[in-house]
Amino acid sequence: MARERQLSRRSLLGGAAAGAVTLTATTATGTASAATTRDVDVAIVGAGLAGLTAARDLVAAGKSVVVLEARDRVGGRVVGLNLTNGGITEGGGEFIGPTQQRIKALADSLGVETFTTYNAGNNLLYKDGKKTPYATDGILGAVPPIDAAGLANAAIVQATLDDLAKQIPVDVPWTAAKADEWDRQTFETWLRANAVIPSAKFLFDVACTSIFSAEPRELSFLFVLFYIAAAGDASNPGTLERLTETANGAQELRFVGGSQLVPIKLAAALGDRVVLSAPVRTIAKSGGKYVVTADGITVNAKKVVVAVPPPLAARISYDPLLPAARDQLTQRLPMASVGKAIAIYDTPFWRADGLNGQVVSDTGVISSTFDNSPPDASYGALMGFIEADEARKLDAASEAEVRAAVLKDYATYFGEKAASPSSFVLQRWNNEAYTRGGPVSIAAPGVLTQYGPALREPVGGIHWAGTETSTYWMGFMDGAVRSGERVAKEVLAVL
Repeated sequence: MARERQLSRRSLLGGAAAGAVTLTATTATGTASAATTRDVDVAIVGAGLAGLTAARDLVAAGKSVVVLEARDRVGGRVVGLNLTNGGITEGGGEFIGPTQQRIKALADSLGVETFTTYNAGNNLLYKDGKKTPYATDGILGAVPPIDAAGLANAAIVQATLDDLAKQIPVDVPWTAAKADEWDRQTFETWLRANAVIPSAKFLFDVACTSIFSAEPRELSFLFVLFYIAAAGDASNPGTLERLTETANGAQELRFVGGSQLVPIKLAAALGDRVVLSAPVRTIAKSGGKYVVTADGITVNAKKVVVAVPPPLAARISYDPLLPAARDQLTQRLPMASVGKAIAIYDTPFWRADGLNGQVVSDTGVISSTFDNSPPDASYGALMGFIEADEARKLDAASEAEVRAAVLKDYATYFGEKAASPSSFVLQRWNNEAYTRGGPVSIAAPGVLTQYGPALREPVGGIHWAGTETSTYWMGFMDGAVRSGERVAKEVLAVL
């Protein structure tokens, strides 16, 4: 997603991969292998955390549902990748932390346990060709050891961002007193005027690409402030620190067995209400109902929940046409650009060197890494994010070319041992047919103030879910779960 970097780690919400853990008909879901028709109260498009959570709550309320999923697996932007050693690693959404109560409660209810993200030892700053270890409990948390002037400037900028974010109403950020002013400029413009020391600007550039998988020039400043404000809950205002930190931050915990266990178990409880390999093509109103047509199956429903990213929701054909505001909104919320590269080793050898596997770098394909080893450290796993401009540069590259570039960076950061992993897995979200980027849709200047109200506003009997619609923890697994809970209540109120 997130996001998951020392200066800016986020819970990355991602999608499918070759060899991914999949939920198939043998584990109680249905498939759309033959043309069928179902009549239900609610048709749900998308079997990610949002759609599955909505289905759970609607079924609990006595409503009939069908969940239509384009992929051959559940989880959406949350996926487990099978390793040759028999292990599982995360190709998408991975971390959770304080104030992310809804994903934690869901996991607890399904018996999916968590463990603490490995954070012992030093981080590494690689800047200007030099490696510098630094502690995770320094000033402002785990901030790389830059020059004193840069550190002072960074502290002021961070405090300013947190203070401005407190002025954002998370349910309607476009109504903030200075929304028009903030939405007229990019985050890059604001940073150039405030992060005036080059080393401080570097830190926030790194934070931006890590949190959003986008460059500062691509983002509305209002959108950035909203994202910070959303990194909390009703009792705890969002902060940049909560977004970026590991201990006491959004990267504090991981799931035992991988994060995809949560949607897999949730879908298993729903049984054949979940239909895989059924991409939805059209949603048409017919009389007082909706006809949802997917590959191999047609569903007649009283209400529809679309729980996929806005750009993908826009690729469905609607009859009648969606209101212009909704369509214009989805045209302006592209997915960011991200990939995850995980190298597997016999042991997490960097730990013996006093390192926790986390890097902040000013160069290379990978500028942010994480220790993705299992809780028993039975093998080592280094995970790196390929983000924003770097991700786009490699979209057309072969997997072998990406692997070579990634391992070159890992060797630079962790020594020659890192150049020779026992195996290597790659998740490239930009090239995923049913995601086309990640971890989240992003807003450029002018989008929220002009089109924001259409984000959650139902269109007749069509309702919208997905992490992009969440008021707290947008872009994270927790935001997806919250959106599913919200949309279920919304639909139940009108059924």
